[in-house]
Amino acid sequence: MDWLRVRTNDGLDTITFEELREFEYGGGRVPLMDAQRGIRKPQSLGAALSIRTVYRREGAERPYEDGLRPDGLIDYKWRGDDGNHSENRALRAAMEQHLPLIWFVGIAPGVYQAAFPVYFVAEEPEKQQFVVSPERDIRLGGSPVEEHLKRYLLRETKQRLHQPVFRATVMRAYETRCAVCALRHAQLLDAAHIVPDSDESGIASVRNGLALCKIHHAAYDSHILGIRPDHVVEIRADLLDEVDGPMLQHGLKERHGQPLMKVPSVRRERPDRELLEIGYRRFLSAS
Repeated sequence: MDWLRVRTNDGLDTITFEELREFEYGGGRVPLMDAQRGIRKPQSLGAALSIRTVYRREGAERPYEDGLRPDGLIDYKWRGDDGNHSENRALRAAMEQHLPLIWFVGIAPGVYQAAFPVYFVAEEPEKQQFVVSPERDIRLGGSPVEEHLKRYLLRETKQRLHQPVFRATVMRAYETRCAVCALRHAQLLDAAHIVPDSDESGIASVRNGLALCKIHHAAYDSHILGIRPDHVVEIRADLLDEVDGPMLQHGLKERHGQPLMKVPSVRRERPDRELLEIGYRRFLSAS
């Protein structure tokens, strides 16, 4: 995990399958991901090392649908339907020994966002799945999760697991450029939600995302800047008459009435028109 922190800029950047094959331990290479399987258990280990959720096109279904639970944790499906399969036993061993794992989530073919550490905290054989948590010491025990703990888990799961995946997916779609001004410095870019991701529905869709520099992200969230469904930028009317300096003039006022400078080249990854309409109405009502 220390090796991954260095290679991924402390989890901010993505990593490729080929890069994951370069990890060395004990004098030899130990790939952190299996080429064919979703569960990686090196022969030298007694439990699983990593899990993977495969990449899917926007709108397509995965062969295993791992998702956010109402209690804030995550479902991870068994391999097949045999709980005694060697890979399921490897996951069970990690759970019973309270071992940390790495979760690789595919955001493009051969490209992954690494979330780590994660822990298996329960198994639900009737649903053929394990329960994943960003925290090690969560125990379900068959009792309902208290409301304050649920809110904490939802926040932690989104911040530590889902948001990095959302950011990576949006940055890839926009080729690491601000949609409004085309700035291309990853450290100055955010993955912004068109409509706030407050419905607890799981990993946010790229169609509810915009790559925005930090200035334009703040302007969008505070309704200084709006984006029409036809991808045209508008600036709040009172700011158009204001004189304040080069950032206001060049960074905001001159973008008024101009089309977005960057949208995804893949049509199915472009902003959802209905969500843009909701965001634009909010901008108008705040103006």
